Amino acid sequence: MHPISAADSVSLAVQRTKEFLFRPFTWGTYLKLGLVAILTEGIGSSFHSGSHSTSSPGTGLGSGLPFNFTPEVIAAIIAAVVVAIVLGIVILYFITRLRFAFFHCLVHNTKQIRPGWEFYREQAGRFFWMNLGVGFCFLLIVALIAIPFVGGFWRLIHDTAPGGQPDIMQVLALVLPLIPIVILLGLAGLAIDVVLRDWMLPHYALDDASAGEAWQEVWANVTAEKRQFLVYALLRLILPMIAGMAVFVVLLIPGLVLAGAAGAAIYTVHSSFADATGAAMVAGIAIQGFFAVVAFGFALLASVCLGGPVSTAVREYAIIFYAGHYPALGEILEQTPPPAFGVITNP
Repeated sequence: MHPISAADSVSLAVQRTKEFLFRPFTWGTYLKLGLVAILTEGIGSSFHSGSHSTSSPGTGLGSGLPFNFTPEVIAAIIAAVVVAIVLGIVILYFITRLRFAFFHCLVHNTKQIRPGWEFYREQAGRFFWMNLGVGFCFLLIVALIAIPFVGGFWRLIHDTAPGGQPDIMQVLALVLPLIPIVILLGLAGLAIDVVLRDWMLPHYALDDASAGEAWQEVWANVTAEKRQFLVYALLRLILPMIAGMAVFVVLLIPGLVLAGAAGAAIYTVHSSFADATGAAMVAGIAIQGFFAVVAFGFALLASVCLGGPVSTAVREYAIIFYAGHYPALGEILEQTPPPAFGVITNP
């Protein structure tokens, strides 16, 4: 497959998205693929790190804080954080498996998720651990950068009298230097995500490559055509933002109408059963829950219907562009006719 410019890949991605989702079109398959596309493109791993300092000797635990945390509360918070981290890691693993399965669907033009889910189990596992390691290193860098600012904010809070307001100039002195740092870290995170998911993942899937082998291939391709990869990275950042804003505008008015209708229905039911007891109270809660679930279902349906094609087009764009620089991927896309549903091919 000959190299395709980053700009020309956009129209091809849109065309392949139409063919993949709408030819032929069935509601069940469309909703399934749209949901998988949103999960794989819209959910990533996010880590939040916090730091705290012990109080000065003799002041007692939490005396400089607005809340006095007891040992039991601290233990509960730690347990909740541990559970949240473990749950987040498990979710990230399943999302990684889905990314490989969806990659298989788009590359081989199949609409079945299970074949790719099973076929790339080992590759997805190694890719998951590599992502986890990269994420940990990135968080470590963020934590090291944040240490001076955390200390500054801690001193500001400690020096502020109870019930008083912190000095605005001191707040600005701490916040303003953070703005460019946050922007740079955000761009670095996006760049890492593009390198991992758009360029290294295909090598893991098709070549069963290690992290070092995949990175060497990616680096060789990038250095060979720096300009095209830079344009791709810019479009990869800008186009999903534009598409996301368009989806938001389309959903804004229907969403407000739906939210208003659901809110009015729940408020009416709540008012009607405000003084109810026993079975009547349970019935009122059940009816309110029903309206809430219906509203959520409509919101999810609209999101999948509109966000699914956008998320699919993003992944198609990544595949088409990189296929022109990665022969193994390009050869698969040029296969005619495309593999039948459910057929597993090992390039």
